[in-house]
Amino acid sequence: MIGKVLILGGYGNFGKRIARALVKHHVPVIIAGRNLEKAHAFASTLPESLATVAVMDITRELASQLQLLWPMVVINTCGPFQTSHYDVARTCIEHHVHYIDLADGRNFVNGIAALDASAKTHQVAVISGASTVPGLSSAVIEHYRHEFAEIDSLTFGISPGQKSERGLATTQAILSYVGKPIKPSAGNACVVYGWQDIYRQEYPELGKRWMANCDIPDLDLLPAHYGIRSIRFSAGLELSFMHLGLWLLSWAVRLGIPLHLPRHAATLLEVSNWFDRFGSAHGGMHIILCGKNKAGKAYERKWFIIAKDGDGPQIPTIPAIILAKKLVHGDLDYYGATPCVAMVTLEEYLSELKGFSISVYAEAIEY
Repeated sequence: MIGKVLILGGYGNFGKRIARALVKHHVPVIIAGRNLEKAHAFASTLPESLATVAVMDITRELASQLQLLWPMVVINTCGPFQTSHYDVARTCIEHHVHYIDLADGRNFVNGIAALDASAKTHQVAVISGASTVPGLSSAVIEHYRHEFAEIDSLTFGISPGQKSERGLATTQAILSYVGKPIKPSAGNACVVYGWQDIYRQEYPELGKRWMANCDIPDLDLLPAHYGIRSIRFSAGLELSFMHLGLWLLSWAVRLGIPLHLPRHAATLLEVSNWFDRFGSAHGGMHIILCGKNKAGKAYERKWFIIAKDGDGPQIPTIPAIILAKKLVHGDLDYYGATPCVAMVTLEEYLSELKGFSISVYAEAIEY
């Protein structure tokens, strides 16, 4: 019998997409959250034989629920992870349950190796950052790294469509570092600030989008793993006036005006929804690698993924889906705690996205 997957935040923005994908592959899921009505409402849209519900406060009841439910895997979608601790992961380890999260908090993902010894002792996998970054970003680099003798720089970023479904946790995560200093990364000794250093990025099908500094685990993980000398990650909003408005707020924070933006995340998210009619449901991600090819010539690899019709939020869920499937089927031979770097191949990633309105563009340039 296939083991069950307990999804924390199972009816949320990412949790519900993970659940739908897993039951499509006949993997039983447990939809967990604090709201019984919302959990049941979503579970009722899934096959009854594959979906059950659990209501819990994970800060107090996770251990007892794990003993009651006995899942094989826990997927944690409950951000923001910038302010989280490892209590959920530790509890899973103690109960011999595999753990996966979609964390984007730089310190959280980078520090997950602190649980490595315990995870190995209990023979479980603990995988953090099973999302677009570093899950997809590392998959793309892994796919193209053989073309390079050395990688000098990586410039990459994400720009979701205005009408794409946005979660509160993601909004809180971004607002937590808007206007604040970001820890230096490879090739950048100067202090940079969240949502500053704006520039315009050209996307296939979408045109130009504004981009700005964001703080993610990849800024540490990818240079260390691939020997990249310089790295820059940015994110952007589709509507220029909204992107530039947040840029102005970043200056207010940087100048010392006492704005605690994460506290106002719900309000700002609601206000942003007022402007959906001015935008689209189309978003994209760009990855630009520069360096030297095997012939010693200057070489650039550009890669884009474009999501239309609101399918962008599917992309962050894919690593967790793939890894959970492998764990319940016994196909992942790994014990320990690690960030999700090079744990999913690009072929696996794109295969899981078939059927959605998603396209990929790739270009190689030799100078």
